[in-house]
Amino acid sequence: MAFATSLKLHNPFSPTSAATERRDLDFPAAVSPARRLRNRPRTVAMATVPTNDGAPRINGHPHINGHAHSYAPALAPRVAFQGAPGAYSEFAAKTAVLGCATVPCRTFADAIAAVQAGQADRAILPVESTMEGTALRNYDLLLRHDLVISQEVNLFVHYCLLAMPGVSPAELRRVISHPMALAHCGRALAQLGLHRREPVEDTAGAVEMLRSHRLLDTAAIASPRAALLYGLDVLADGLQDESWNVTRFLLLSPKSSTSSATPPLPPPNPKTSMVIAHRGGSMVVLLKVLSAFSRRNINLTKLEIINPSASENKAPVMILDIRGKGSLRAFPHVLYVDFEGSTEDPRAKEAIDEISQFSVFVRILGCYAANPNVYDLQ
Repeated sequence: MAFATSLKLHNPFSPTSAATERRDLDFPAAVSPARRLRNRPRTVAMATVPTNDGAPRINGHPHINGHAHSYAPALAPRVAFQGAPGAYSEFAAKTAVLGCATVPCRTFADAIAAVQAGQADRAILPVESTMEGTALRNYDLLLRHDLVISQEVNLFVHYCLLAMPGVSPAELRRVISHPMALAHCGRALAQLGLHRREPVEDTAGAVEMLRSHRLLDTAAIASPRAALLYGLDVLADGLQDESWNVTRFLLLSPKSSTSSATPPLPPPNPKTSMVIAHRGGSMVVLLKVLSAFSRRNINLTKLEIINPSASENKAPVMILDIRGKGSLRAFPHVLYVDFEGSTEDPRAKEAIDEISQFSVFVRILGCYAANPNVYDLQ
């Protein structure tokens, strides 16, 4: 995942500004764990979500893009995520939508495509972290597709060193995981003498590879829940170099197809995310945007200038007209803003109208309930 440093008014993930909540989620016991983890989640018998006949299967369960669906009630909301079962994105999905069915996908773009194809009802994407900043490519995906932000969730990322049952640390020769996880645990791995590190698509995928190939000389960095799900031993707990490691996820939903003369009620404690595209000097526009909000006493929780072409896929920005039709255009800079309040607030409407006068376009990415809590799933 490509990340960039960000310009923010404050850090919403700081230990002093966010409450931490522990939440136990229900996951099926895929195999009997060799070692019980503390706060083991309850396991329940549930039905899988059916897919089209003839779809490929893993262990008898239907899957999309090569991964099996999770267990969930057949009528539960379906949330697409990137990674294998047990990935942090799946934990975020189950935290955001309790009782949901999760749809594993190979890439973040596949997760959004699953929603657009009707294979999932929502998708979840990580968009920023305390250690890496903003996920550029995932913000590009927000701009390229006509989905709206409906929810946010902050997840404490807790890394463990996992190995096959009975393997000792002395037998390990390499470690595999997502590149970000390897970077976040660099000092700890050096202290353990694990200098051979190989990146894979995601943390849970590393665990899946470890288990399916029975790699006895290899460890994986993943969550304690992944250890439980795949029946692996935890050789080291709390492996991350920085103790406060939080990732923010956004839940994306299709735009409502129903039309009504009465605007929808704003969510409780609303937050609005928007993007502003411009062609002039970025600092001039930044000051104008700050002025438009500050003169109306509207608090900003995120303010960031991004060059869309800085990400690997050089994604353009999608422009939507009043009928919802979209076209892709490239801009040298876009400005992301999160502010406290709803688009139905008269002050916010005035600020958006003012910003629209000096911008090429303004797009509202979503209005949703602000959630400052940080969920600890270990």
